[in-house]
Amino acid sequence: MDWDQFDLNPKVIAALKRADIKSIKDILNLSGADLQRLTKLSSADIQCLLKTVSHMLRGNSMLTALQLYQDKDHRTSQHQKLSLGCSVLDNLLKGGIPLVGITEVAGESSAGKTQISLQLCLCVQYPYKYGGLESGAVYICTEDVFPSKRLQQLIDQQHKLRADVPAEVIQKIKFGNSIFVEHAADLDTFHNCITKRISLLLTRGMVRLVVIDSIAALFRCEFGASDSVTKARYLQTFGAQLHSLSTRFRTPIMCINQVTDAVSESEAAQCGCSVVANKVSPALGITWANQLLMRLMVSRTPQPGRPPGVVSHHTGSMREMDAEIQKQCCAYIRSCHHCERSLHTWIYVHHIFLGSILKKSRALGGQRLHNEV
Repeated sequence: MDWDQFDLNPKVIAALKRADIKSIKDILNLSGADLQRLTKLSSADIQCLLKTVSHMLRGNSMLTALQLYQDKDHRTSQHQKLSLGCSVLDNLLKGGIPLVGITEVAGESSAGKTQISLQLCLCVQYPYKYGGLESGAVYICTEDVFPSKRLQQLIDQQHKLRADVPAEVIQKIKFGNSIFVEHAADLDTFHNCITKRISLLLTRGMVRLVVIDSIAALFRCEFGASDSVTKARYLQTFGAQLHSLSTRFRTPIMCINQVTDAVSESEAAQCGCSVVANKVSPALGITWANQLLMRLMVSRTPQPGRPPGVVSHHTGSMREMDAEIQKQCCAYIRSCHHCERSLHTWIYVHHIFLGSILKKSRALGGQRLHNEV
């Protein structure tokens, strides 16, 4: 870097060249004491150097909060969303999931967690005007094989499930060609996956979504009750790495998590996780919860008068289906503080996306989707 272009004292410029400091990054990576030791400059000169470099990076334009709010071009990435492909859920989430940060979907077995993740892998490939990011997805399986059959069923039904998208647009998208599947059964493989292979795909612009199914499976057998400190360190490390990827490439991270029974009323009340008659809380505890931007708690409940697992056959239009599902959705958004640094959004959805997909597909005479989640 040509330090002569900076408004600096010639003595400071000469000291930087003697210390072999070649870039702004080198300056910012060093503390004031280290800079003073390497350059042999006074404390006042170092402060002047840091102010000049900061001013150079920030630029001359200073905006007020009102100007930032009014200027759509300066909106942060967290105001931009990736659609879930379901109008009911998109309305609940104000457009979808944020592009920057880790979003978790937690719930009991057969709640629809995998179904939501698979649909996201398809939604991310749609054009921007239809809520997508025009890119692919990485699906990391940590315990089961990739549900390729269910994915193909969703692909075949996209022209019915996404009635808001013109048929010619759907036909042009090669959904299966842009979903990359990784298997990581242990922590070392998972670390290598997110730091090397996924980073390469993101760098090349081939993907804009990372799905981990599930995050809890990696820690289920690796650590015992006496290894809580080590487990917490791994969770913090992986959380930081995922946040780094998300921020750097503006890529949403979707993590599927399992739940455990709440051992006490106070614990259930603290996390607000009472689902129907069962009181559950997401796995991995408060350490992992502090890594999340948003947590979605999902559950699947049977209709009154019907046994669990039985879904009624409806014969109405797509709009009528959405209206019925909207009435059956019991949802509320509650913000709760787990600690001073953590704010999570809990969303409880009954008859969520899986139910809507099954009902829409059957009502329109489409291929029956697999019931197992």
